[in-house]
Amino acid sequence: MDASTQRTVDGLRHAMQAEHEGHHFYRMAASATQDPKGQKVFEQLAAEELEHFQFLQGQLAAVTRTGTFDPQVRLGDPKDLSDPHPIFSPEIRTRIGQAHYEMTALSIAIQLELSAVNFYAAEAKAATVAEVKAFYEKLESWERGHLNALQRQADGLREDYWHEGGFSPF
Repeated sequence: MDASTQRTVDGLRHAMQAEHEGHHFYRMAASATQDPKGQKVFEQLAAEELEHFQFLQGQLAAVTRTGTFDPQVRLGDPKDLSDPHPIFSPEIRTRIGQAHYEMTALSIAIQLELSAVNFYAAEAKAATVAEVKAFYEKLESWERGHLNALQRQADGLREDYWHEGGFSPF
C-alpha cells in the first residue's frame, strides 16, 4: 500500500471512530432528554452518524481492496434541520432553568460536530486526489449542517438558560 492510500485508510479509520462515538452520544442524548422533539432529533442524528459510519466502512473496504473509493457506496441525503428550533421543541423554554442535561448535550454535540468539521476540512485540504478531496468535502458539509443546527439551537436558548439558571447577575 502506497503512502497516499495508507493516509486515506488512516483517515477513514479516524473518521469511523468519530462517527461511532457520535452515534452512541446521540443515542444517550435521545434517551436522557425530556423533550419529545429532542428525543426524535437526537435519534435522527444517531441514525445519520451510523449511516456515516457504514458509508465510511464500505469505503474503507473498497480502498483496502482496490486502492480507490467505491462509487456504488453512497450516502443518503441529510435530514432537514433548518427549523428555527432544530433540536428541541419551543416548549423547552418553560423549563429552561432545569434543562441542564439538554444544554450540556448541545454543548458536547457542538464540540463533536466541530471536531468532525475540522477533521474533514483538514483531510480535504491535504488530499492530493480529486476524488478523495470531494469525498471529505461532502462529509464536511454534512457535519457542518449538524453543527449549524446545534449552534442555532444553543444560541436561541442561551440567554434564557443563563438567566433562569442563575448565570446572570440580575
